[in-house]
Amino acid sequence: MNDFQAIADRVEIEALRGEFTDAAMMRDRARLASLFTADGVLRMPNVPIEMSGPEEIRAAGERLQAEWEFFVQNTHPGVIRIDGDTATGRAYMQEIARMRDGRQGLNYAVYHDRYRRTPDGWRFTERVYEVRYLDLTPLTGSAPRAEGAPGDPSAGDARGPRPGTPHAPQEG
Repeated sequence: MNDFQAIADRVEIEALRGEFTDAAMMRDRARLASLFTADGVLRMPNVPIEMSGPEEIRAAGERLQAEWEFFVQNTHPGVIRIDGDTATGRAYMQEIARMRDGRQGLNYAVYHDRYRRTPDGWRFTERVYEVRYLDLTPLTGSAPRAEGAPGDPSAGDARGPRPGTPHAPQEG
């Protein structure tokens, strides 16, 4: 493999990992599932859950996302080792979340990945999620609400209007 191809492969795999995080954050389960090969597996032993194939990954993701009040995931680059049309790697995660049932926390984790080059580009054949640190201390912050939703300042929240909302004084 030439140096240019190795660089291109690394860029494509890093973009794949970024696409995964974006799809998770944007709650786009169909796109997230499309990042896996037909035989791809997503394992989360700490949850515990294991999903096989894009359809099961999409459906399980929808069930999980319905439980979130909010979820923020940040991916940090890790190692990538390419071997022809397959590769392995790790991506480092920081996540903060609150579930509708009150469970909440902050964690740091590692995705242990296997990738395969396909006609549609690099895809995950396996992602295994390993939590390395978990903090279940109650979170003091909150997620902003959509316009008109409960807790929205423009809907009468006691904290007053936010800048940029219809009832807030405009700068300038």
